[in-house]
Amino acid sequence: MKAYLIVEVDTKKPELMADYRTKTPGAIAEFGGKFIVRGGATETLEGGWAPPRIVVIEFPSMEKAREFYHSKTYAPLLKQRMAAGASKAIFVEGVA
Repeated sequence: MKAYLIVEVDTKKPELMADYRTKTPGAIAEFGGKFIVRGGATETLEGGWAPPRIVVIEFPSMEKAREFYHSKTYAPLLKQRMAAGASKAIFVEGVA
């Protein structure tokens, strides 16, 4: 079953985040992941949720998603993302 990493990002240091964005595709691909959504305009429909940026990454399984997030490959990139702004992240299992 596929799994998704969904991240809401509020960038505070654009130059640091821009550098982060150049490094993540290879790290994600290493674990079989791919971007589904990477920014773009949002439209609030309910609840007043107005995220500045949303990223959705698809992985072949929850195991692969977790391996990526907790990997030595991603650790320095995660640290960089945290330094570049504020974010919220969740894993979601896909049901199809």
